Amino acid sequence: MIHLKRYAVPFACAMTVLLAACASTKDERRVPTPLVDIKPVLNVNQAWKASVGKAGRYLFAPVAVGDAVYAAGENGSVAKIDAKTGQEVWRTKLKDDLSAGVGSDGNLTAVGGLKGAVYALGPDGKQLWTATAPGEIISPPLVGNDLVVVRTIDGKVIAFSAQTGEQKWIFQLRAVPLNLRVAAGMTFAGNQAVLAGFPGGNFAAINLQTGDAFWQAPVSYPKGVTEVERINDVTGAPGLVGAQTCAVTFQGKIGCFDANSGRSVWERNFSSDSGLAQDEQIVAAGDDWSVMNAFRASDGTPVWKNDKLKNRQVSVPFILGRTVVVGDYKGFVHFLNVDNGEIVGRAPTDGSEITAAPVLAGNTLVVQTRDGGIYGFRPQ
Repeated sequence: MIHLKRYAVPFACAMTVLLAACASTKDERRVPTPLVDIKPVLNVNQAWKASVGKAGRYLFAPVAVGDAVYAAGENGSVAKIDAKTGQEVWRTKLKDDLSAGVGSDGNLTAVGGLKGAVYALGPDGKQLWTATAPGEIISPPLVGNDLVVVRTIDGKVIAFSAQTGEQKWIFQLRAVPLNLRVAAGMTFAGNQAVLAGFPGGNFAAINLQTGDAFWQAPVSYPKGVTEVERINDVTGAPGLVGAQTCAVTFQGKIGCFDANSGRSVWERNFSSDSGLAQDEQIVAAGDDWSVMNAFRASDGTPVWKNDKLKNRQVSVPFILGRTVVVGDYKGFVHFLNVDNGEIVGRAPTDGSEITAAPVLAGNTLVVQTRDGGIYGFRPQ
């Protein structure tokens, strides 16, 4: 099976044997849009800065629990940071390279390794147990409901006991020959199910007790002749607000579903290689040209579109109050007005890419960069 990096796939290559050349081909249509000066409506103050290991070629995302943020890096570093002050609460150095992190419920913290190792750390950062998943882990684990749930690069979802590390179940859909190398996250739906999207465009609600699917639904279907043209993966973590869950695919669609039945509520043709964010009013996503879009959550009606970040490889978005927040390939954090998409604030970091969605820990917005910087901002 061949896997493509998130930022290499949008080039139009017709043969898998040419993928390496494709990723390095200069395409003038893909030149990042230069940033223009803005008159900030929102003041974005950097409250603190911390660091964890670099991401390397992997996609690391922080997780927030209360007033704490947890983060990890490729070199095995895992840290808990007080989001009020930016001070480390604890730091652990595992004797393994990591390819994904972090999941936490504030008591147990889990990270995934390059060769499928799953590490569980206690409230003091000390290792409690290890387990093994059948493949490389590239998405942050989910921790909760007495489980640690991980997923491998080929789409398997595996649940382990949070207490012992014993494997409880494994869920797998049909494998596809080619898929994106993206951190396809998961979302708990209460204490009953975990929502996950898969390579090939499928979406499922998995029973937390048994590992069986409550329902499966296609977000979109593969199209095209070549395997590259037929890549149709669900990207990012599914959103969930009330009884509505939303998902987006690469070279496919964006849409929302009834979380109880899997029934489609609405869908629109769309392509994203990062993911989406949703709240009660809108569903926001950057397309595979990094043009930001917002749709009305109730029926999918387009609300706005902003191309001022085109080709800047925007991150998974995050909705914070009246703004949509995204990072870009140069480490800038952009704040877009939720009503019209206009950029109302901006903040720099260390100049390296931001791929994961920002998280909110207490009243602090936290982002993690590819070079391992952890930044806390307090927009006003």
